[in-house]
Amino acid sequence: MKLTYKTMLFALLLFSLNSIGLVVQAQPVAVDKMAYNFYIVSDAGRNGYYKQKIVAATMGELAENVHPKFIITSGDTFHYNGVRSTSDPLWMTNFESIYSHPELLVDWYPLFGNHEYRGNTQALIDYSKISRRWNMPAHYYSFTKKVDAQNSIRFVCLDTPPFLKEYQLLPDQFPDVAKQDTRKQLIWLDSVLTVSKEKWKIVIGHHPIYSVDSLHGNTVELINQLDPILRKHHVDFYFAGHIHCAQHIQKNGMDYVVSASASLRSSTTFRHDTLYQDPSEGFTICSVKNGTFEFIFVNEKGEELYRYKKTK
Repeated sequence: MKLTYKTMLFALLLFSLNSIGLVVQAQPVAVDKMAYNFYIVSDAGRNGYYKQKIVAATMGELAENVHPKFIITSGDTFHYNGVRSTSDPLWMTNFESIYSHPELLVDWYPLFGNHEYRGNTQALIDYSKISRRWNMPAHYYSFTKKVDAQNSIRFVCLDTPPFLKEYQLLPDQFPDVAKQDTRKQLIWLDSVLTVSKEKWKIVIGHHPIYSVDSLHGNTVELINQLDPILRKHHVDFYFAGHIHCAQHIQKNGMDYVVSASASLRSSTTFRHDTLYQDPSEGFTICSVKNGTFEFIFVNEKGEELYRYKKTK
């Protein structure tokens, strides 16, 4: 092949970007299948369109080796208008038939996103009585998992849409937001974390507290109301979604992690004051073993984008 001046210049530019860390070649993900593994997926619900089916298939294929114990879905599982009832056809076309791989037939722990609030939020709670794998006991809830004799994890699943003024000001579009008592939720969160004796404390909400994208940015309401409680109790990780891109931010001695969209990437632009950011569609694998908690961003091809470990 004849190398033109432009081709050589492009190759030199690509090499330079790689050398300073702005371009990273994705590699097939490697996960310790003997560890305690689980998935976090967010912003997936597109009725099978865009890349939802592709990401779901990759989740299933990797699960054959990863063997996730459970899956947390951090909101917006049902774009665009939530569900109307427990018999809404979207349950089948957007969830049950999409995540049909045998290794994905584990417990799912869902959260509310803003798009669920466009529909019937109670229907998502009631569906727990219908689906074997859908576990949503309330608008916000907590559960624990024992990893081994030395490791246990406290998970706290929050309901963040009611905190945001933009939804409170649109009762016709988000009718169930006004029914929620955010002060009560914060008191509950503080009480749960106060009595928690687990080694790892993981809090999950749909909306990020901090974000470096130009479209959404930081969530002021959560910075003012939620973040002080998390820092008070030395929470290890706050996982979120909503902005349709993967991000890892460290601030105030805490790790703020945003999972990628499992169906459609963001078209926003970003600032470079974060440990990592990538708009690729995908999901997050979490792995716990021997006092180490690790999360891995994976794209729709099953390639590793970013990996971070915390040990204590």
